[in-house]
Amino acid sequence: MSVVQMSKELRQDDSGFLKARRGVIAASLAAGAAMGVIALFQVGITRHVPEPPLPGLDADRVDGDPSAYKALRTPDALLGFVSYGVTAALAGAMGKDRWREHPWLPLMLGAKVGFDVIQAVRLTLEQWTDFRAFCSWCLAASAMTAISVPLVVPEAVAAARQILGRPHK
Repeated sequence: MSVVQMSKELRQDDSGFLKARRGVIAASLAAGAAMGVIALFQVGITRHVPEPPLPGLDADRVDGDPSAYKALRTPDALLGFVSYGVTAALAGAMGKDRWREHPWLPLMLGAKVGFDVIQAVRLTLEQWTDFRAFCSWCLAASAMTAISVPLVVPEAVAAARQILGRPHK
């Protein structure tokens, strides 16, 4: 497929798994935006993480804790931002029939979303156990991650069936 055809297909075609992939991209970009808000605080561009004044929310304490800087000695929101970008890129790669032509891509996307879910659950649980508080932006990113799960499964199953030589239903 030429890049001209792929460009048109990705932008205008609604068949196959493209709608679900667009949902994954939208969810990943929304989660990445949440990470961006936190990153602004974690690197000192802003002095406060804006969030609703609700009980149980304390993003400044959660996101400013030294534990948020452990991995690679980098603010974890910056790492999350990059991670969600990778998820979006995997969802956006190739045309509508990639499950048939490049079945490893939907399987990689499924594995990446699975990793993202494990991370989101782990970090959410850590917020509660370590701080007895949550970051609303982190919760929003976790929700966007959860939304992606049912969107990636059908294409991943079709890709696995393709690899195993079983027809897609």
